[in-house]
Amino acid sequence: MLKEILVIDDNSDIRFLICNILKEQNFEVRSAANYDQAVLEINKRLPDLAIIDIKLDKTDKDGIDLLKIINKKNKLTPVIMISGHATVQIAVEAIRLGAYEFIEKPFSKDKILNYVNRAIETFELKKEKDIIENKLFHSFELIGKSPAILKVKKIIDKLSASESRVLISGPTGTGKELVARKIHKHSFRSKEPFIIINAALLKETTYEKELFGEEFEDGNISFGALERADKGTLLIDEVSEIPFETQANVLRVLIDQKFKRVNGSKNINVNIRLISSSSKDLNELIKIKKFREDLYHRLNVMPIELTSLTTRTEDIPLLIEYFNSKLSEINGVKQAEIDVMNDNLYIHNWPGNVRELRNLVERITILSSNESKEAINKVIDDVLKPTLKNSDKNILEKSFQSPLKEAREHFEKEYLTTQLKKHHGNISKTADFIGMERSALHRKLKTLGIKGIN
Repeated sequence: MLKEILVIDDNSDIRFLICNILKEQNFEVRSAANYDQAVLEINKRLPDLAIIDIKLDKTDKDGIDLLKIINKKNKLTPVIMISGHATVQIAVEAIRLGAYEFIEKPFSKDKILNYVNRAIETFELKKEKDIIENKLFHSFELIGKSPAILKVKKIIDKLSASESRVLISGPTGTGKELVARKIHKHSFRSKEPFIIINAALLKETTYEKELFGEEFEDGNISFGALERADKGTLLIDEVSEIPFETQANVLRVLIDQKFKRVNGSKNINVNIRLISSSSKDLNELIKIKKFREDLYHRLNVMPIELTSLTTRTEDIPLLIEYFNSKLSEINGVKQAEIDVMNDNLYIHNWPGNVRELRNLVERITILSSNESKEAINKVIDDVLKPTLKNSDKNILEKSFQSPLKEAREHFEKEYLTTQLKKHHGNISKTADFIGMERSALHRKLKTLGIKGIN
């Protein structure tokens, strides 16, 4: 497919020269002679690359403003800035704002073609990376048949016709971002931006700049997450980490649907759907004055709770089969022969939850896809070994400190709980596997105080 390049220069000779150079190399070329024409062309269709002269016909608008417009639409689109009388400061500013390269006039044919080809190659690599990432994460489904997951799926379906704010809570690695993406994908805003800001990764001094953007003395603007998410969805991940003082400003945005950039005086109106997530208990943070109660009630219009993997072990086989199929396709290898009934998968406490399980499956598909089931079982055992050793040590210590009857009961309880998890709480299958009558197993479970595994 031919690449399309937009050339913007108010000097007709230079514009004609660049267009001819590019056409000779079989590029599709559009051009604009001034700022207003350029805006029309950009809004009509984003090119694969833009070449923009810094100085244009308008005194209050220039090529830097066009660079910002393109970046706001798609920050991956490469832009080459050109100028015959720019200062080093302007060149540095152009690169800082996202320009791929800056070229001084006059320039040779070889030089501009070299930059154009390199920019398009970089653009293609970034697009390919995005496609891979989309396959790796964005296209993942919410897998499971446990009551907890079925409940979440129903809520997502109901939210498709709603604009309500959502608060997703749950331990790290349970899929909070995935749920947020599914909500966006099924909403009326699905074709608009989905922007993520991870509050846990920001420095305390940069929260407001990242959220609201910033205006500089020279007139340049840095757009914040709120502005970039306009008409779409904004996910504030780990919302509990936003400083207490900044929380008041976030609350004001939710009430007024407008804000001022840092160092700005003009109100910016936004229309966004806000989704928040937290791995911490916000109610506990409210009690110790670390989170605003009024903000919590604004965010928590529709709560979604994701539970840890250990509470829904019946989903482990489904997740393994799904990740095995998905990741082997992405990595270009055949599916690994993973034994989903391996005891260690159900004994392990999965501190990283579904993310940790996915990483284990990916490791197996990449390094052990051609290995036997026995060899793969050994990989699983080796990976989960540290947790198992600590668990076994605690069980043994507790057993040795107890009379024989208590030690035997403790072992039986651990053993039967694990077998029930493996067989998804199915009493008949568990009884068959351990060689026990179904009625006898029922009595044993009642004696040991083991309730049904959901």
